[in-house]
Amino acid sequence: MAKKLVIIDTDCGIDDAQALMMALAAPNIQILGITCVYGNASVENVCQNILRVLSICERDGIPVFQGCAGPLVGASSSRTDHFGTDGLGDVIKDKDPRWKEKIQREHAVDAMIRLVSENQNRVSLVALGPLTNLALAVRVDPCFPQKLKDLYIMGGNMEGKGNLTLCAEFNFAMDPESAYVVLEEFLCPTYLATWEYASRNSLTWEFFEELINQDAPAARFMKTITSKCWAYSREAMMKKRGVYFPGCGFVSYDSYAMAACVDGTVVTESIECPVRVELQGSMSRGMLALDRTNTLKKSHKVFVLTKCDSAKFSQLLLESLRQPCNK
Repeated sequence: MAKKLVIIDTDCGIDDAQALMMALAAPNIQILGITCVYGNASVENVCQNILRVLSICERDGIPVFQGCAGPLVGASSSRTDHFGTDGLGDVIKDKDPRWKEKIQREHAVDAMIRLVSENQNRVSLVALGPLTNLALAVRVDPCFPQKLKDLYIMGGNMEGKGNLTLCAEFNFAMDPESAYVVLEEFLCPTYLATWEYASRNSLTWEFFEELINQDAPAARFMKTITSKCWAYSREAMMKKRGVYFPGCGFVSYDSYAMAACVDGTVVTESIECPVRVELQGSMSRGMLALDRTNTLKKSHKVFVLTKCDSAKFSQLLLESLRQPCNK
């Protein structure tokens, strides 16, 4: 069976690294390229983080492209310390001074357009960060979305509950205009793994301990980068995320979108409806609105994921940290 062709657009923080390793471990996935965008860290740190993950998994041959360093319009939003200042928990001291030589010279947006044009209707695009690169791609090539097979997004929210602002999820809040453009103009089949979807399908903290204590380089790497990160503290998350989702356990946000791409049967329920991103509200800017009553009269609908098969998802996570297989 032919492998599924995938481009991963990422602002590589810890959960992006986990999602990337899930794709690297999947036998049915061929990664054509990885495009980097600002978000969890500066785009320069994102590039370095991706290179480190590929090195850990001994997959250095996958091309990495540097993309947008800020939002489509306006000034950059201030980043949070959710995954540390470098995106990987601020525990890695030995930086690669020659990392720029390992990044492709082609801009991420140009690479995205080229790779999809060379493989029309065969590429799945998985977007794990702010959607700036995608929005710019459709501005450069208005036909870009119709050349995609499908699009998987980690971002947005279903109920107006925010994790960066009062009403907006991080990726959409970082660049609301780009999120708006993508969800209005990308008419390919689109799957949204929202903040609530990930949080409501959390795994136990006991599973997290099992996950990172496997005897493999990728697991040891994940254990290291989560070791001092408050976002992987059970106590911290009970006080923060637990306000909205009592009893919520371990959540690897970006992995939920990646799992849907790797194995569609992981998703057991979804809502198919039009959506729109709010741009004007003083408290709701960046919030995703679900139009379940067809008030907006939009013809295009997206799949907003709601429930997943926890056993299948857990297995994909476990396999993702057993890399490389010969070590």
